[in-house]
Amino acid sequence: MDDELTRLREKRLRELVAAQKRPPGGEVLTATRGNFSSLVSTWPYLVVDCWAPWCGPCRRVGPVIEALAGEFSGKIAFAKLNTDEHPQVAARYGISAIPTLLLFRSGSLAGRITGAYPIDPLRQEILRIFQIH
Repeated sequence: MDDELTRLREKRLRELVAAQKRPPGGEVLTATRGNFSSLVSTWPYLVVDCWAPWCGPCRRVGPVIEALAGEFSGKIAFAKLNTDEHPQVAARYGISAIPTLLLFRSGSLAGRITGAYPIDPLRQEILRIFQIH
């Protein structure tokens, strides 16, 4: 009985650890100065939308990011970083124009996309940068 209980506990622990490494189920995370490093190190593939509330093109990109988060649920994590509220993070990555998407693969910056693009070209560029087919 003790062996069975130990085996079940170990199995559940493995499941919980694996679940932490999976991107969220289609939700867009909120990136902040306080959690940015953790987000980058947690998700194998992470797209961070750098935006501000006053930015018209940013508001057009928002629904595209939400749609892609749903489409790539379980594969790629998506987050939004308000550059007005967290200018230190924007400065660290040299954000001089918004919207800018920062693409992180395995904890390292793999690419960036600046500007408001429709969903199809944006999807293709994300897949190209992450080398996902």
